[in-house]
Amino acid sequence: MPKHGKQYRNKIENVDRSVLMSLDDAVKAVVNASYAKFDETFDVAMKLGVDPRHADQMVRSSVVLPHGTGKVTRVLVFAKGEKEAEAREAGADYVGGDELVAKIQGGWLEFDKTVATPDMMGTVGKIGRVLGPRNLMPNAKLGTVTFDVANIIKEIKGGKVDFRVDKAGIVHAGLGKISFGDAKLLDNVKAFIEKIIQLKPSSSKGIYLKSISVSSTMGAGFKVDPLSARAMVK
Repeated sequence: MPKHGKQYRNKIENVDRSVLMSLDDAVKAVVNASYAKFDETFDVAMKLGVDPRHADQMVRSSVVLPHGTGKVTRVLVFAKGEKEAEAREAGADYVGGDELVAKIQGGWLEFDKTVATPDMMGTVGKIGRVLGPRNLMPNAKLGTVTFDVANIIKEIKGGKVDFRVDKAGIVHAGLGKISFGDAKLLDNVKAFIEKIIQLKPSSSKGIYLKSISVSSTMGAGFKVDPLSARAMVK
């Protein structure tokens, strides 16, 4: 039995996926190989020359994509007083304090990102065991613990992507939708790779960008030449 369906095989029959491609060619290949009836997500996976077991080699941050992610992100903000009003005006979907904590403790999780002002972190800590495992906990390193709630809400709604290297030294991220087209997806992936390069730990020795692959949700993956990608970003 074939491992993949006919549509998948037809899309890649004339492509040698063992060859390292330039970044722009790989993006075009992903778009051309897409076949699903829904708007697939454009994904990137990067193997980095870091050992995440060491705190000084942890690569974790966020980047605002030039063309967004193509997703509607529901933002919940823990704030009070003037900051609560500011969050509502900035477009937050849910804003509050203890009442939201109680609602979440009851099992409600109808949101995608959380933001908190520093003075609310004591309240948020009550649900750390709920939010933490789901990567929903506000985090100062990601800019989601801040008094500048209007700006962070704007960034999240505009396409802010959080990422973190896993135990194997790999960073995964969704960088838009196939319907964006080649040019916008290329802009997004260049912004992502540029951010990764900026975050290279000083303690990381040897090759930092070991491998890069791009794919769509249902489509084939294509290998990118890391040197070519680095040169294009510069």
